[in-house]
Amino acid sequence: MIIDCHCHAGKGDGLTGPWDTDAPLGEYMKWAKEAGVNKTVLFAAFHSDYRFANQEVARIVNRYPSRFYGFAFLHPVRDRGRVFEMVKTAVKQYHFCGIKVHRYDARITREICETARSFHLPILYDVMGEVSAVELLATQYPGVNFIIPHLGSFADDWKAQMGLIDHLVRHPNVYTDTSGVRRFDLLKIALVRAGAHKILFGSDGPWLHPGVELAKIKALHLTARDLQMVVAGNFLRLISKVQRKPLAVKNALGTTNGVSPQKYLDPWLANKEAFGE
Repeated sequence: MIIDCHCHAGKGDGLTGPWDTDAPLGEYMKWAKEAGVNKTVLFAAFHSDYRFANQEVARIVNRYPSRFYGFAFLHPVRDRGRVFEMVKTAVKQYHFCGIKVHRYDARITREICETARSFHLPILYDVMGEVSAVELLATQYPGVNFIIPHLGSFADDWKAQMGLIDHLVRHPNVYTDTSGVRRFDLLKIALVRAGAHKILFGSDGPWLHPGVELAKIKALHLTARDLQMVVAGNFLRLISKVQRKPLAVKNALGTTNGVSPQKYLDPWLANKEAFGE
């Protein structure tokens, strides 16, 4: 069994690049079949309304339930106040089994983490190199499993990726996926230091080829047991405790007097450039 834990699907509405324009699955499905990928986790392309985009992904997932899993894509700011209901719909109606958040949209919030905790859902959070946030997430929410894709940086930031490896070692609820990781030596270091049980195979399809991404896993020459953990077992373990009936959720919108959480930046840094804003 091989499960690709990272693939986009459906149309975006931004029209600034492939990531928010269209994520067609036609070529991806051919590539996945050639590579021996049995199942794939789907989430939306970037979109201004993830409630609509998640519905589109749900149509695909529920049309081919033996082939796809679904994750609910959330925008920490635009979906503020409706996260729980969106996830409830995704879990109960769409049969989704995880949450996707991207730092490109906004920083993750307590509202999202509390909702994930309530449904026992893993969160795949692309931190875009901002790996210091992983320390806060892992310690504030020890009961939530976080998958940090691309070893922490799709931009090939060596320092960020090395930093994430440290988090993988120290925090039992932090995982990574292998999609788009170009520095093969860092994959080996992550494997040696953190262990195969902390690494998931992902492709970032349909824009990256699942066969090419899977070749990196095979090149690690894992034992049969470790290989099965990376390509399927770890993911299946993370979704095995999903709850259709949620636990109580704390009031954790993370705002004061209507001010967005995005305004609460490091008070010792004087300008937005320091944050890459």
